[in-house]
Amino acid sequence: MTGSTYLDFDKAGSKGLKLIRTGDNPTFGLLIISGINLGLRIGDLLSLTYGQLRRETIILNEQKTKKKRELKVNDNIKAAMGYFKEQPDNFHAFRSQKGSVYTPQHVNRLMKKYFNKNATSHSLRKTFGRRIWEKYNKSDEALMLLSDTFNHTNTAITRRYLGIRREEIHDLYDNL
Repeated sequence: MTGSTYLDFDKAGSKGLKLIRTGDNPTFGLLIISGINLGLRIGDLLSLTYGQLRRETIILNEQKTKKKRELKVNDNIKAAMGYFKEQPDNFHAFRSQKGSVYTPQHVNRLMKKYFNKNATSHSLRKTFGRRIWEKYNKSDEALMLLSDTFNHTNTAITRRYLGIRREEIHDLYDNL
């Protein structure tokens, strides 16, 4: 497991909406909501435009794997996008106040500011994975779907990536 951790999906979503609604940092709020609902690596997430987030589906070629990926824009993202009606479709969605696209390093600083010292941009992707795993009752089916989604070579990698194995080992000690 990498150094980043996953976040509580509902709390992260609420924080994202709060950042949008209060005007404290609407762009970063949208990034949080998009990140936990799409499960993209940060480079792919930062490449998205407002137009892509307004569609029913997003089709992109992943930067790391070069594989084509199709993603559904769900109701959580659609609700957040309701606050960005004035933004042109061709603008990158995740820009700083100066107008430049966020860097992964800047996103990591903001993650630590709004969440905790272990939160990084990768925490958003892990939060997506943990949410799916929990919604599918921690099943092998969920691990297979996530392994495909994350382009992992097998479910063992997905388990390690999501910190599932470590959690199960800790549970052994708690249940003695």
